[in-house]
Amino acid sequence: MNPRGSAWKALLACAGGAFTSPSFVLFAELMSAWALTPARRSIVGMVVVMDPASRAAHDAYHRLVRAGAWSLSACFQALGQVVVARLVGTGRVVCYLDDTLFHRPGRKVEGAASWRDAVRSTRARVVYARGLNLVVLGVRVRPPWGGMPLALPINIRLHRKHGPTMPELAREMMAELAAWLPEASFVLCADGAYATLAGDHLERTVVVSRLRRDAALYAAAPPRTGKRGRPRKKGARLPTPAELAQAAVDWIVEELDWRGRRVTKRLWSTDVLWYRVCPEALVRLVVVRDPAGPQPDDFFFFTTDRSLSPAAVVEIYAGRWAIECVFRDVKQGVGGQEPQSWKHQGPERAAALSFWLYGAIWAWYLGVSGERPRFAIQPWYPAKATPSFADALAELRRTLWRERISPASGAPALTPETVEVLVQALAVAA
Repeated sequence: MNPRGSAWKALLACAGGAFTSPSFVLFAELMSAWALTPARRSIVGMVVVMDPASRAAHDAYHRLVRAGAWSLSACFQALGQVVVARLVGTGRVVCYLDDTLFHRPGRKVEGAASWRDAVRSTRARVVYARGLNLVVLGVRVRPPWGGMPLALPINIRLHRKHGPTMPELAREMMAELAAWLPEASFVLCADGAYATLAGDHLERTVVVSRLRRDAALYAAAPPRTGKRGRPRKKGARLPTPAELAQAAVDWIVEELDWRGRRVTKRLWSTDVLWYRVCPEALVRLVVVRDPAGPQPDDFFFFTTDRSLSPAAVVEIYAGRWAIECVFRDVKQGVGGQEPQSWKHQGPERAAALSFWLYGAIWAWYLGVSGERPRFAIQPWYPAKATPSFADALAELRRTLWRERISPASGAPALTPETVEVLVQALAVAA
């Protein structure tokens, strides 16, 4: 067997503890077929590209997703432990958190509801769409070839109407991650919608997020006076972040890693009490200004770890864009919104498995490619220097198809059934 194919099977085997033996066989076949499917990624479409000699009846894969006896949490735990052990290295584990909408318009899709569509909404007009609202936790991985960091999903929650809020779901996932990795410490980076996590005392976790430009800030509480009565919990009211930035004079100039490229920014920081969010401790406010001038002072970041330098805070938050790339690639490259499962746990599991597959493909590609990955350079893009997820997926497809049609795959080497499956897959792709 090709070493690359063996590496893929070994990565799938890491999740074996989440399944019964029969269920794991179906899971492994489904994940490989999902990666190979070139057109609409419905479960039936995945079955079409499976090996005719080993595939089960199509309803077995539907049952696996809808009501199979396996644990989604254990599946992500296995992937998360592999990613952190092999790709993150030592030091704090940087995690990115955000939510996204999976469009599922059917009225009977379990867990679906009407949500604000962040992609189509603007400041002047809010657009709503029906689907699954997913809260996703990813781990930052710096690829050996440089460029923008990657975010590999390692946990997910379905946000339901009248259920736990998205910050509460985020707390659950961080508690699970702390239990999975008892020796690790974490930096959780999320946008302002999750800023309240700063006051939740997450285990072994510091928070990097964004402040409102009109946030109510205070100085530290004054020392006790020795008089009777309850001591003060906050000091004098400070100007808003926007007003503080306007009055600041002691800016520093730093060259930063901004999504994989070097940029120069002016930074200013101070320690403040954001009483409404984190009433028991000061946070470090960091303001970013563009030296060239066209960008307004609307980058107001903060961290609960006041030992972090302003540059480190900004670099961590700038890398948060990687999770937005995850959402794009899972929807467009993996087809995460396409599996037609609508009962019981099916919609949630199908959506979660699309993120699991995305993380597994990147973990496999990083493991087999090293510092010099192999990817196609087209004539219209000669300056391309780093691979994309599409390149990683294409390399996995080449590996799996070569194993299927290789002369070493059996005798006869290429059965009529295998030829028919390959022809049908190419026909659909065309």
